[in-house]
Amino acid sequence: MPRIFVITYSTFGHINKVAESIVSGLKKGGADVGRFQIAETLSDEILTKMHAAPKPDFPVIKASDLPEADGY
Repeated sequence: MPRIFVITYSTFGHINKVAESIVSGLKKGGADVGRFQIAETLSDEILTKMHAAPKPDFPVIKASDLPEADGY
């Protein structure tokens, strides 16, 4: 079974919605799926001013994690 990482950065939540559909399809196809996010670089002050969505509770991907996957 292939190990696939779905890695996203989503300020307003739209990309995460799309990613959840992708994760669902991968799982239906038999893949072992890891869900990660890119580390936030904007300050809380800026995110508040932008009315950004709360960040999901996915682990932040590290370069050392990447070799564990067969695809992204």
